Amino acid sequence: MLVCTPELLARLRNDQVDALIEVMLLAATADGELSIEEVDQLQKCLLEVGELWLTQIDLERRLSNAHERIIDAGRAARLAAAKLVLSDRDARRAALELAIRVMAADGIIRTSEREVILETAEALDVDRESAANMVKAIAG
Repeated sequence: MLVCTPELLARLRNDQVDALIEVMLLAATADGELSIEEVDQLQKCLLEVGELWLTQIDLERRLSNAHERIIDAGRAARLAAAKLVLSDRDARRAALELAIRVMAADGIIRTSEREVILETAEALDVDRESAANMVKAIAG
């Protein structure tokens, strides 16, 4: 069952929004590249929540800051930090769901991306079965 709704996203604190963006950015760059489709999906997920929730300028600033934190600390450390900030189970599941949406944006979830999904699920304390069900619901 998918849990990411505009209502869930709208109730997140700023630090939780930043953690969510980091998880999505980590997913988008899992294969070493940031494709146009992945960027478009990331923006679509975050900009369509509500007119006043997140602006394009705010998103770009947050993405830039997230990228710097990822470079400074690395994937494992940033996922661990995201888990702490996203203390609510549904928020962690929403982060994983959005990460899967970003990875599926090009129409294919590669084996390496599936491994990243499982790594992300484990880091966010989301069970494998739930992660697999999300992949099935999103990518078919």
